[in-house]
Amino acid sequence: MKAWKHFKTITHHRHLVRKGCFAVGLYWQGLTHDLSKYSWVEFSVGAKYFQGDKSPNNAERLETGVSLAWLHHKGRNKHHFEYWIDYGLDENHSMTGMEMPVKYVVEMYCDRVAACKTYQKDKYTDRSALEYYERGKGKYMMHKNTADLLEKMLTHLAEYGEDATNDYIRKEILHNK
Repeated sequence: MKAWKHFKTITHHRHLVRKGCFAVGLYWQGLTHDLSKYSWVEFSVGAKYFQGDKSPNNAERLETGVSLAWLHHKGRNKHHFEYWIDYGLDENHSMTGMEMPVKYVVEMYCDRVAACKTYQKDKYTDRSALEYYERGKGKYMMHKNTADLLEKMLTHLAEYGEDATNDYIRKEILHNK
C-alpha cells in the first residue's frame, strides 16, 4: 500500500513539475524531471518510509544516519544545487556551491513549487515555496548568483502569482519571447 501511495505521490509531483517546465518552455526538462525516483534505490526507500506530507529521505536519514536514496537522487539530477557542490578554486580548496546554468535554476524553481503543492495540498499558497526557501536560506551551500536567481523567481511568484511568474521567467530569464 505504501508503495502505491509513494508511486502516486512522485508521479503527481512529476506531473506538476512538467506542467511548470512546459509553461516556461523547458520541455525536455519537464519530460525527464526526476526519472531517477523510479529507480530501485530511490523508489524502495520512498515506499518504505512514505509519509505523504514530506520527503521519505528524511525518515531514512533519521533511521540509518544517511539517505542513500538522496545521495543517488542529487547525484543524477542537475536541478538540485547539491549536484553543483565542488571544491572551490581558492587556496583552501574548500567545498562550495558552483553557479548553476539558468535552465537548471528554473527547473529547481518548478521543482520547489511542485513539492509545496504536493505536500501542502490545499494549504498551498503562492508564498509557500518562498517561505520554505527562507527557512533554510542560511544553511544552503549555493552559489550567490544561483541563490539570487532562485529567490528572485520565488519572490515574483509570492507577489504576482504563478501565471505572471511563468511569463516573467519565459520572457526575462530564459528569453523565450
